[in-house]
Amino acid sequence: MEFTVKLTDAQSRVIIEKGCHTHLKDYMDFNGRVMVVTDDNIPDSLKETVLNQFDGAILAEVPQGEKAKSFEIYGDLLANLLENGFSRKDFIIALGGGVVGDLAGFVASTYKRGCRFVSIPTSTLAQIDSSIGGKVAINMNGIKNCVGNFYHPETVFVDTDTLKTLETRHFYNGLAEAVKAGCIGDAQLFDIFKNHAHELAADSPYLEEIITRSLLFKRSVVQQDEKEQNLRKILNFGHTIGHAIESLYNLKDYYHGECVANGMIMITEDKQIKKDLTDIFAKMHIPFVKEPDADKCIGFIKNDKKAAGGTVDIVKVDRIGQAYIEKTAIEEMKKYFGRQL
Repeated sequence: MEFTVKLTDAQSRVIIEKGCHTHLKDYMDFNGRVMVVTDDNIPDSLKETVLNQFDGAILAEVPQGEKAKSFEIYGDLLANLLENGFSRKDFIIALGGGVVGDLAGFVASTYKRGCRFVSIPTSTLAQIDSSIGGKVAINMNGIKNCVGNFYHPETVFVDTDTLKTLETRHFYNGLAEAVKAGCIGDAQLFDIFKNHAHELAADSPYLEEIITRSLLFKRSVVQQDEKEQNLRKILNFGHTIGHAIESLYNLKDYYHGECVANGMIMITEDKQIKKDLTDIFAKMHIPFVKEPDADKCIGFIKNDKKAAGGTVDIVKVDRIGQAYIEKTAIEEMKKYFGRQL
């Protein structure tokens, strides 16, 4: 399958096809030099498959996890590009999960005011959500994604074959974002999780439909509100609390999708939806965070990008497939932390 995300000043071509990462030049003309940014947990065979398609490609490997999204590593990548004479017409390919995509995209957006950017997401999180939409960023002072930009990849290659080596925890972590998409905009997608969460795996017959539905829904939102002025804020369902939990645990003890899953449960007030979410995430082996320190979390929310004037926009779901935004005093957010069944 193939579709395009059309934006005011850019567009992203999205290709969803098994095996597509093995013959990239069949889809686009790489008429320039290539740097492949990846992390040290991506299988060597996958790195070699991509690198060997380009003469003189440079491999830039960063540590796995949120620690890679630092000013130090960002600077190292810029220096690498400069030392190797890369121009604005050359390519940065992100080969990895959401962290690699965020970091490589931010580098691409700022190197000489923007060079060409391609994404090969290799995690469920990146394939389902973060590979499109243009949000790229690094972290600072323990605050997630507080230095960033909007910069869209030219092409996104979604190949579910690359998910086969994922650890089980990483696999389910990414699926939490698809559950979110179902909650806020696609009741049929949510039903897939209600009925089949216990049997989802990399070879599941439902996986490609989950990825496709999630991306198409996100496309519809992003095309209407690219810079998150209004509608796009609904994509943050579970994220305000989720990001605070990530920061509370130093961006390392719990993965992003796991924190968002907990955030969705905590912010939901409808008892049936809360129960359904809890059941789904239990079947997906998502760890539950028991009563995180609310005062410390409030401190992190005050630094959230969506916070201003002592309030923050939070996303609520009272009916599956529909979401709305509610402006809330930050101090009132304390009541949500630890609130599970």
